[in-house]
Amino acid sequence: DAGRRRGGAAARRRGGVGGGMIGGVVDLDDDALLDWRSKGFWIPHGSVSAAELARRRPRIFDGDFTWPLMVLRRSAAHGNIATMAAYCRRHGLDFAPHAKTTMAPGLLRAQLGAGAWGLTVATPNQALVLRRLGVPRVLLANEVLDPVTLRWLAEQAAAGWEVYLQVDSPAGVEQARRAAAGVEQAHGWRDGDGTGHAAPGRLRILAELGAPGGRTGVRTLDELDMIARAVADAGSVELAGVTAYEGMLPGRDAVDGFLDRMVDGVSRLAGAGLLPDRPLVSAGGSAWFDRVVDRFAALPAGVRVVLRSGASVSHDDGLYRRTGAFRRIPSEGPLTAALELWAQVLSAPEPGLALAGLGKRDAPQDEGLPVALEIRRPDGTLAPADGVTVTRMNDHHVYLTVDDGVALAPGDLVRFGISHPCTAFDRWRHIPVVDDGHHVVDVLHTYF
Repeated sequence: DAGRRRGGAAARRRGGVGGGMIGGVVDLDDDALLDWRSKGFWIPHGSVSAAELARRRPRIFDGDFTWPLMVLRRSAAHGNIATMAAYCRRHGLDFAPHAKTTMAPGLLRAQLGAGAWGLTVATPNQALVLRRLGVPRVLLANEVLDPVTLRWLAEQAAAGWEVYLQVDSPAGVEQARRAAAGVEQAHGWRDGDGTGHAAPGRLRILAELGAPGGRTGVRTLDELDMIARAVADAGSVELAGVTAYEGMLPGRDAVDGFLDRMVDGVSRLAGAGLLPDRPLVSAGGSAWFDRVVDRFAALPAGVRVVLRSGASVSHDDGLYRRTGAFRRIPSEGPLTAALELWAQVLSAPEPGLALAGLGKRDAPQDEGLPVALEIRRPDGTLAPADGVTVTRMNDHHVYLTVDDGVALAPGDLVRFGISHPCTAFDRWRHIPVVDDGHHVVDVLHTYF
């Protein structure tokens, strides 16, 4: 164990994706033990720490790994983090990237180290993980109605944790109020002073606006006003601002119209004296954050705008390559796909068809199938995967249509890009981080 601690300290000095403590976030990756349970790693006997593996810097092709295997390219991930940080600085925005994309402490630390204002989560369980990691500021981008988790959130807020909840119903306001009031009563604290501005350490509430037919959020500005007034009247909780998610809308006109309506809602609440001096206004998935910047220029002065784009850290070769904001504003980007999946061709049973050992348990398919990018022959030579197309997937097989004249044989490796990183990281508990020569320089540990 002393050796493990020394190895962890060495990795922290190394300063890689998984090394160090930034913004108070604890380092769990370096001392994570890898063994026979670690998918993609070939460790039939004993175990090895992530720090020791990174110290040896093995290439993924030299026997320490097996197929399929997902890796993260360090240069691409660091470049993406720097690109988003610079974009937010240029436009005077704060950034709270959605942690649910990766749930990997190494990447969360790197984002905070690059200047992220906070992190976003989708569930109380994810909030618990980030609290244990030491993340100082978290937006929980869903209404919470479970009294047990609300009580815990209220207790953590009272202890000084800066946590925000979003609400779109009177029931959500009431459940948050009860939890917060219960904590105040348990500690013998007095209720609010009647000004509508809660004392430090209370749950912070964001009123959520939604779109008809869309996901969560009230549908009208009258309902947004009603939620804001309910929070202001509740005591024990604080109205911090307004939030929304525009990512599921069908196109630019719909996105712009929705964001304009959000600006109107914020202006209405501010005019009624319902918002604090510096309200938080949050939006911005990974596809339309450029439109958020454009339309939110009309917000009242003094608003803190927080983007939550989570997929930007790894980008992809599918959904966000097609729809990402930097395609519309290339001078501000770009982002680069950082995730690679390697799989071996297992069979070529008939002309024009090959099957590789990669399936639904390894790669996302909810927003598009993987994309074949490169072929690596057993002798190490490389060839582009032009003419190789993924057509479908089983649990552990991917079907490849192979054009005439393209050589693809059993034993070849294929490098795939993925579509939609938010359903890629959760399939892998440990993810090697590689340099551009595919030497392992770190290992990410995910917490889903």
